[in-house]
Amino acid sequence: MTYDVAIIGGGPAGYTAAEKAGKGGLSTILFEKNALGGVCLNEGCVPTKTLLYSAKVYDTIKHAPKYAVSAENAAFDYAKIIARKNKVVKKLTAGIRMKMKESGVEVVAGEAFIQGRTEDGTITLTCGEQTYEARHLLICTGSETVIPPIPGLAETEYWTSREALQSKELPKSLIIIGGGVIGMEFASFFHSMGTEVIVVEMLDKILGAMDKELSDMLQAEYAKRGVKFYLGHKVTAVHGTEVSVEKNGETLTLQGEKILLSVGRRPVTKGFGLENLGVEPFRNGVKVNEYMQTSLPNVYACGDITAFSLLAHTAVSEAEVAIDHILGQTRAMSYRAIPGVVYTNPEIAGVGQTEEELQANGTPYTVKKIPMAFSGRFVAENEMGNGICKLILDGEGTLIGAHLLGNPASELIVIAGIAIEKGMKAEEITSFVFPHPTVGEILKEALG
Repeated sequence: MTYDVAIIGGGPAGYTAAEKAGKGGLSTILFEKNALGGVCLNEGCVPTKTLLYSAKVYDTIKHAPKYAVSAENAAFDYAKIIARKNKVVKKLTAGIRMKMKESGVEVVAGEAFIQGRTEDGTITLTCGEQTYEARHLLICTGSETVIPPIPGLAETEYWTSREALQSKELPKSLIIIGGGVIGMEFASFFHSMGTEVIVVEMLDKILGAMDKELSDMLQAEYAKRGVKFYLGHKVTAVHGTEVSVEKNGETLTLQGEKILLSVGRRPVTKGFGLENLGVEPFRNGVKVNEYMQTSLPNVYACGDITAFSLLAHTAVSEAEVAIDHILGQTRAMSYRAIPGVVYTNPEIAGVGQTEEELQANGTPYTVKKIPMAFSGRFVAENEMGNGICKLILDGEGTLIGAHLLGNPASELIVIAGIAIEKGMKAEEITSFVFPHPTVGEILKEALG
């Protein structure tokens, strides 16, 4: 049998594409060598947010007296927190399996290997002893943790996000190498659980390309809580529980019971026969056009493999665009308003352009910025807490960037994202009726 669509990888891009293709009447086969859901569901997005919510509940109980509520002797059962995380993952994985079944998708548990293309363009793949053919191929192989060549690291028993999520015991102290999104989310969780946390970051700020002002504010908040930061420090060696760092010629040795490596991720491009297709590369991944086609028209790439936006929600949107194109539609992928969220407590989220990007390009802009405390609902729910809402407008008053620090930034950022994607001006946004009292009103207040 020759399938209409073959998909390698069952993460957010893969299972989204498979479901849409199946429902669209395309005969579809999906190969996944590990577990459906990919990194996001099994060792990334979902399990970390499950742990972070437990930490948030614990933090809330500890600070209940702020809200005139008595809650003495707050405690947690770490083993049960991990067990709950596993239960959530299991439930959602089962849900994906059900979606595949309902969509008529054939799921093959195994590692697919691309053998090549025939003269008519048909893709030939193998998995185990079986050979498969498909008219279209979607490469959705995801990404893997970057392991830098730090002296002594290979001889050290360190954690990546996978081991950190699997551990059933809390370390007394933890050194996190990398202050990006993953590093800060783990810093937030383990600090809430009582672990002494140290974050080492080679850049002079946390959270990479996210808005610097808000990133600095979040760092200051966690530093006030007791998290130690070593910014602008390069890790020069790791030995057992010791991490040597260097800045401006000065070397320090940090001590931690556990070491968590979190310096980023890179696309998976090896081990599945990609070289047999000869598609055009891009950065450390695969080049695609606006319809997610590679340099071979019937070969598509979605998700982290494109080396553009290593986010699950980007992967989902790319997969939808790819299948739409196979079905004959011409909706192009837009990266104009891809939200980025850090699920610390408080949350930080951004979409569109940052001040730093605009300054680097010499683009004129206007900033509208107010404290989150301008929202009555925020004040009611965040005793002695604050945050910031920063909205960026171009010379014509069109919203081109939005950056929020404060809960629930992850839920509010989608409003700004829609406005940016649709090219809305400030007066258009403020003309909408926002329910009162909500934290979301802060967007209207900032533009008013």
